Amino acid sequence: MIRKVKVENGWVRGIPAADPRITSYKGIPFAAKPIGENRWRAPQPCPDWEGELFAAEFGPIAMQANCAGDPAKDIYAREWAVDAELPMSEDCLYLNVWAPADGRKNMPVYVWYFGGGLQVGNTTEMEFDGERLARRGIVVVTVGYRLNVFGFMCHPEITAQQPEAPANFGFLDQQCATRWVKRNIAAFGGDPENITIGGQSAGGMSVCAQMTSPQNKGLFQRAIVESGTFTQPYGAKMGLFPRSMAEAEAQGVRFFEALGVKTLEEARKIDARTIEDLSLTWPWGCWGETVDGVFSTYRSNEWYLHPERVQCPVMLGQTSTEFTAAPMAKNDEELAALAKELCGDEAEKLLGFFSHPATEESLKQEGLMHSIGFAIRAAACKNKELGIAQPLYAYNFDAEIPGWDNPGTFHSVDLWFFFETLAKCWRPFTGKHYDLARQMCDYWANFIKTGDPNGTDSQGNTLPLWPELDAAKPAWMVFADSANPQRWEASELERFLLETYLKNQ
Repeated sequence: MIRKVKVENGWVRGIPAADPRITSYKGIPFAAKPIGENRWRAPQPCPDWEGELFAAEFGPIAMQANCAGDPAKDIYAREWAVDAELPMSEDCLYLNVWAPADGRKNMPVYVWYFGGGLQVGNTTEMEFDGERLARRGIVVVTVGYRLNVFGFMCHPEITAQQPEAPANFGFLDQQCATRWVKRNIAAFGGDPENITIGGQSAGGMSVCAQMTSPQNKGLFQRAIVESGTFTQPYGAKMGLFPRSMAEAEAQGVRFFEALGVKTLEEARKIDARTIEDLSLTWPWGCWGETVDGVFSTYRSNEWYLHPERVQCPVMLGQTSTEFTAAPMAKNDEELAALAKELCGDEAEKLLGFFSHPATEESLKQEGLMHSIGFAIRAAACKNKELGIAQPLYAYNFDAEIPGWDNPGTFHSVDLWFFFETLAKCWRPFTGKHYDLARQMCDYWANFIKTGDPNGTDSQGNTLPLWPELDAAKPAWMVFADSANPQRWEASELERFLLETYLKNQ
């Protein structure tokens, strides 16, 4: 069994996973420590090490708020933010690899970016264990990256000092790690020309950012966006949506003032905990993507509008109860103002879809739809309009989730299924859940291998056909008790809003 490999910076020794036919390598540095003069700077080359790097433990997680809360009150504390004692450091640029240990070559590669709003999250979370995918002949890589103020702050002095990389340091970390994979993954048996990037929530948003960056042509061959592409049907904006450089730099100036420093050099000397603590108490909202004109040349949540993006097969979807949207209005007067803003001369047509007098409750009932589903439909329409031949495969996760909290298909619960890691969860999953997780993991493995989820499962049986998303005849895969392809019809209201949105782009 292969337990030791040579990468560009030295030898790495891994350990057997729970299945000894898989070797895991945890805590491999892929860049220099982003501390001191490397704070708020693009990731720098990793120095070589002497001897063997014993890759048995995850590296420190990025600086962030402690998410381990009260399990009785916080669903995410119940689910996976269970360890308040994880080593945390500004020195966080490490990746982890799970690979079959039998000496196979040219295996497909899956590079995973975790979610957490770009503010929190880490690769140590138990649901991200790559072993089950690796058992299907895939080399799995999970990537640590800088978050919040460390990963996404801007400042005029940073821009002046390093105009080639003035912003989006967390995204640049992901890019650096993926480039490291391309250079080194053959040592683990992976094929550097067969890389899929994937992520969920802000990790899915990160995949969109990587797809839209002009720097990434040829870096990967396909993409998986789980609960990470959003378009608000009623025009509202989400806090993580990109800012301009002027807005981001102004935020950075205010933060330096609050920090009590006048220069970037002074700010780089302040300890990381002080910076993190201040960033959590300051009323900024979230630190997120900036359209900097270098890595990011347009809003990555609008990836599907731009044919110059990295064109590749994309799998994307949602859970059935997350990120719903309704008109932001409470009465007829507010609804009329919203309709005028959204639809201009066609405002009356939008008003005709609702009962009058309108109330907040009636608008929620009559106008409820999914912002992720809306974005997926928009992507299908634009692919058709632009003549993009690369396929989209859409899904809706609608499984019954057990537990005393009766949670529904809450945001992120599907992670247990994609990675087939249900056995690590406290919830009383039964046989049907394990069957569904195995089936979903099989679809994901097929897509990672070929760009098409269809084919056989891990037992050699043909999976139910998952159709490509066709704007004219929309269908998606619904994961409930089992995989079930279904027609995915839009309501008249949704079709009208979609036409209005696309016409205005």
